[in-house]
Amino acid sequence: MGFLNGLFNDKGRDKKNTENKTDWIDLSSQDQLKEIVENSYDRMQIIFKHSTSCGISSMVLRSFKASFNLEPDKAQLYYLDLRRYRDISNEIANKFQVAHESPQVLVIRNGDVVEHDSHSDINRLQFNQFI
Repeated sequence: MGFLNGLFNDKGRDKKNTENKTDWIDLSSQDQLKEIVENSYDRMQIIFKHSTSCGISSMVLRSFKASFNLEPDKAQLYYLDLRRYRDISNEIANKFQVAHESPQVLVIRNGDVVEHDSHSDINRLQFNQFI
């Protein structure tokens, strides 16, 4: 089974390739949603909704982290742990009128969701177009 270890774990990988380039803000309070809306007038706000018990969500999150390349002055990136904060996810769906999915990314500009996607489609998003 040694060859499977090489496929499914990070041991032995070049650290530069797996380095997290994202500056996450933990989304752990519904009060932060008001801040996200307010801040969206100055720069793009991105919410990544992640289910820590879902293998697909973990795979998409790893891919997202590896490919995300916006500088912090262009966007604020929020991480929502769905298992711990389902109530916040429900409020996001209500506030922004976007049905809940997992994993899911919402892009917020000028107080509104300008794009959202889920599952593997998340990694096809072109965030530069929303700056």
